[in-house]
Amino acid sequence: MAGLALSMALPATDSARAQTAPPALGVQSQPVESQPQQIELLPAPVERENPGLINEIGKLFEKSKSVLPQLKSPSETINDLSNIARPSTMVTGRAACVVASNGAPDCKIGADRLCQSKGFKEGKSIDTDASEKCSPLVYLPGHKRGPNDCKTENFVTRAVCQ
Repeated sequence: MAGLALSMALPATDSARAQTAPPALGVQSQPVESQPQQIELLPAPVERENPGLINEIGKLFEKSKSVLPQLKSPSETINDLSNIARPSTMVTGRAACVVASNGAPDCKIGADRLCQSKGFKEGKSIDTDASEKCSPLVYLPGHKRGPNDCKTENFVTRAVCQ
C-alpha cells in the first residue's frame, strides 16, 4: 500500500512543480487585468501613388475613355459599312431650300428634291447658292428701299444622292 500512496503523490508533486516553474525560453506571461482595455483605432494608411511607367499608362487609359468615342456594336458597324457600300452619285442642278421656323434655310429638303429629280431617293447638299429677290418697286427711280422689299433665297446647286 505504501507503494501505491507514493505513486499517487508523485504526479501531484510534478503538477505542483509545473505550476511554479519559470517560463521557458524567455517568454513572460502577462498578469490578467480585471478592467477592459481600450483599443485605439488608427486611420487607414493612405495609398501612396506609384509614379512608375505602368501606373502612368493606366492613367492614360483612364483619361482616354472620356476622349475617345464609344465603340459601336457589331450590328452598328455592319450598318455603317453597308451605308458606305451603297452607290451614291453627285448631281448638279438648282433646287430651292425651304425656310425653317427660325428663319434659317433648311437645304435638306432642297437636296432631296434635287436628287429625286434625277431619279434618286434622297440626298445631302454639297454646294448652295443664295440670291436676292426684290419687288419691282425697288428698281423705280426715287423709291426708298424698305426692309421687306427684298428677300434672300437659298438653293442647293450640288448634292450627293443615294
